[in-house]
Amino acid sequence: MKLKLFLSAALMAGVISTQAATENAPALPAAAVAGTNTADAMKQLFGDPAVVNATGFTIKRSDLDEIVSGAKANAAAQGQQLPQGFDAQVLNKLISIQLLLQKATDADRLEGKKTSDTEYAALVKRFGSEEAFQRQLSAANMTVDQLRAKATQEATANAALKRMLNINVTDAEVTAYYSNHAADFEVPETVKARHILLLTIDPETRSPLGTNVVSAKRTQIEDILKKVRAGGDFAALAKQYSEDPGSKDTGGEYTFPRGQMDPAFEAAAFSMTNNQISDVVTTTYGFHIIQTLAKTPAHKLVLTDKVPQSEITIAASVKDGLAGLKARKVTPDFIKKLRVEYKVEITDPTLKAEDQAFQAQADAAAAAPDTGAPAAQ
Repeated sequence: MKLKLFLSAALMAGVISTQAATENAPALPAAAVAGTNTADAMKQLFGDPAVVNATGFTIKRSDLDEIVSGAKANAAAQGQQLPQGFDAQVLNKLISIQLLLQKATDADRLEGKKTSDTEYAALVKRFGSEEAFQRQLSAANMTVDQLRAKATQEATANAALKRMLNINVTDAEVTAYYSNHAADFEVPETVKARHILLLTIDPETRSPLGTNVVSAKRTQIEDILKKVRAGGDFAALAKQYSEDPGSKDTGGEYTFPRGQMDPAFEAAAFSMTNNQISDVVTTTYGFHIIQTLAKTPAHKLVLTDKVPQSEITIAASVKDGLAGLKARKVTPDFIKKLRVEYKVEITDPTLKAEDQAFQAQADAAAAAPDTGAPAAQ
């Protein structure tokens, strides 16, 4: 049902890869890191012709290159390549967004603004602060206004699409799906625990540390355990001493089901009662002190429960997912009609051929039976 803020996400990929390159030397070449810089360079070399002409809008080469370059930067930072036909996928999204914007109402624009504001707040939270986020945007040659404008356009297009398709999912359909996919709503036993870790391996190479270092760390962990047992604040001690970068800033806290952690760690965490503190536990990573905070028995989520780590209910999630499955069937034809109505013409021969191939794939996907579970929106 949603375009998922696809294009602004691709732009953000360039920003995030810039952050990764900055934090993990050696950095990538500048052209690979700053996606929008690459787009600017292409514009200077080859100009900025329109690749799409339509009634009410055009799409420039730079509009496409900006998105693709950001995605390429992110892929390069992860040692990957973009899938074949990615340019056509982006172009199709750009066309779809612009078509839907032609149909957008004031209410759609208001909803789009609200959604994009929420997305922006989540991005700022991910980077730690407004200042840190803006620094990364600047490093990728992008402004906050540029990113927010694109995100708002996409969110507005989503709102217009949802309104115009007007897809209805009944409570009976939600209940039927829930009943027929009972296993999807089973939640395994989980434990919420804190730990303090002193590594006995090199975190980069995973090779064992020297005997003397391990011996010193054993003494240190025993000393920390004494502080914990004497009434020390476990979370504060975890922030001070733990060498687990994934949890030390949150006081060493994890919530996990069985089968996800090192066996020795898991056995200790699940065997204790609430607020109980372990002796020193040795795993393949090092020495741990573990405090079990709470255990949740295996159970089945009911429709009124919330999706874990979310504010959306199971019923709303299933309803959104079923609406998405229905929308997947009708959206391609809906967009095709808009393309005809607004006389969309792709002027670049290569992009036109790629778009035709993309449309053929989309038609085949729409015709295929739905076998997967609806995803939460």
